[in-house]
This record gives sequence, structure tokens and C-alpha cells, in this order.
Amino acid sequence: ALGQGSELEKAFATVALVYNNYADPEGKLSRAETKSLLQTQFWQFIQGQENKPKYQEIISDLDEQPGDKIDFEDFMMTLVILTLMSDLLQEIKNLKTTK
Repeated sequence: ALGQGSELEKAFATVALVYNNYADPEGKLSRAETKSLLQTQFWQFIQGQENKPKYQEIISDLDEQPGDKIDFEDFMMTLVILTLMSDLLQEIKNLKTTK
């Protein structure tokens, strides 16, 4: 059924699949695993964000209690925040406006 889904549906399904591949049997990720996942699977969105206060706050939060777990909802919120502040998102917006 997903093969016939929209591009947006497929994108969210991919996020859920990647998350589930990393998650523990309870469906959660440790903060350390979340940081690792972001650095390996989301690096183009976070590249160049290291000096932004919000990025530093997110990473600091993941570093402070690396064993604490986060659920899929918290993971998605983190992805949304990082996407909204990314330079890549701005580049995508610029492409659309120049066509």
C-alpha cells in the first residue's frame, strides 16, 4: 500500500522505518542513540548549524543525560526543529522561488 502513497506519505513512512530500526524493543531511543542517528542520517540538515544557539541547546540536551529515552513523538519534534533552522531548507525554498 505504501508503494502507492504520495511522496509526503513515503517520506514520513521512511522516517518511521529508520526510527524503528534504531529503537529498542519498547520503541524508544536513548539520547545518545538519537544524537548518533541525527549525525549519521540527518547530517545534511544539521551541517553548518553547530554555532546556532537552538542547535547547541538540542545537542546539549542529548549529551546531558545520554541514557534517557525519547519516544517517536519527541524524535519527530527534534527533526522538525532541526529542519526549520537548516540552511538546506533555505536552499530548497530558494530553488522553488527561482523556477
